[in-house]
Amino acid sequence: MPKLQGFEFWSCTLGGARHVVAPMVDQSELAWRLLSRRHGAQLCYTPMLHAQVFIRDANYRKENLYCDVCPEDRPLIVQFCANDPEVFVQAALLAQDYCDAIDLNLGCPQMIAKRGHYGAFLQEEWDLLQRMILLAHEKLSVPVTCKIRVFPEIDKTVRYAQMLEKAGCQLLTVHGRTKEQKGPLSGTASWEHIKAVRKAVAIPVFANGNIQCLRDVERCIQDTGVQGVMSAEGNLHNPALFEGRSPAVWELAEEYLDIVRQHPCPLSYVRAHLFKLWHHTLQVHQQLREELAKVKTLEGIAAVSQELKLRCQEDIARQKEGEKPSGGLPFFHWICQPYFRPGPRDGSKESGGARSKRALEEEEGSTDVLSKNKQKKKLRNPHKTSDPSLKPKYAKCDQCGNPKGNRCVFNLCRGCCKKRAFKETADCPGHGLLFKTKLEKSLAWKGAQPRLQEPQQARPGEPGGFPEVMGSALA
Repeated sequence: MPKLQGFEFWSCTLGGARHVVAPMVDQSELAWRLLSRRHGAQLCYTPMLHAQVFIRDANYRKENLYCDVCPEDRPLIVQFCANDPEVFVQAALLAQDYCDAIDLNLGCPQMIAKRGHYGAFLQEEWDLLQRMILLAHEKLSVPVTCKIRVFPEIDKTVRYAQMLEKAGCQLLTVHGRTKEQKGPLSGTASWEHIKAVRKAVAIPVFANGNIQCLRDVERCIQDTGVQGVMSAEGNLHNPALFEGRSPAVWELAEEYLDIVRQHPCPLSYVRAHLFKLWHHTLQVHQQLREELAKVKTLEGIAAVSQELKLRCQEDIARQKEGEKPSGGLPFFHWICQPYFRPGPRDGSKESGGARSKRALEEEEGSTDVLSKNKQKKKLRNPHKTSDPSLKPKYAKCDQCGNPKGNRCVFNLCRGCCKKRAFKETADCPGHGLLFKTKLEKSLAWKGAQPRLQEPQQARPGEPGGFPEVMGSALA
């Protein structure tokens, strides 16, 4: 049977999917996909998988795809990050029998993607992307799709999308933000960019960005003309988003935990989902936030979730008639609802603009309020001080400035000490470097070995010598 392409692929293989759950690292695992499908999702993506690791590590393949085979979990698209055509295709060939399409991640804006040179940091390398898509289109038995971010310029974004289509991309997901729009700088996604792409290509397009409720989904389809809408953060805070419902948090939390018991996944995934689902309630009952962070078992997480449910039911019982939600929320904290990411803090007028993340962290460190990462570290190591003024001061290496070894004979760090000890054939017991001792032992051992006497050359014709005829022949 020939491989379906474009709109035929979308309508037949994907069932004309309009409600799509995004690929989310460590968050769109099988259990969460099944929960989302029960509540209106028509298509799901796997978490982003690293193509190179997928090829070389059988356990990685098993944990992330091969053990997750489930008849209910279709249609399914597997997403890879890669920057080499051969590697991308090799990984895709290993995955194609377990999914309905292979997606190339060209949208990840995180620092890890920058270091690994993949995701949105490939969007200027059009020749490379053409080769990757073209080779995958030729070699795979399933279609290849792409998820991209936009350029600031609409016309460049359109040319980018057309290039991918021409190379063989059969479905395009457009996140309406640039790669610089992330975290507190996310801002609003541009549906204008998405609309322009949809008009310019002849393949199905999914929109991503600004989706918090079903009304947003319907408005996005109407405004942009796309075939489907993908949700990430909106889905994490309300998996019933595509149903148009906002149920009590504990209803979905309990259902998700039941699915996890049938389809286990790492505890870190489960904990992260519960933090998202209970986000607004944990702002009210903050002591349970620490409990949720500390528990080490699935049943422990379930117990904290049950306690949160009881606290919410107590809050409901105390609720006064006509009382409105606090904190500017559309619903009371125990109801699944959108989370609006706070914007960046106002920069100093003197500095004339936004400050770096490092500057904000340093500012936070100077107050009594710790950043989320520092709070997590403090929970893991409650006795460890985070105050720089209380940390011990280390003497510096004479050469590089790193902390030196306390017992180093050269007053150096280990790296510099190793170089010097090797060069001078010296010992440094403080760093466990014994170049001089090992050399002396080696010489002593060689001196103690008996020398073998070389046999004297016998003349031809003498006892032990060659016959004269043979000797002359050898000569």
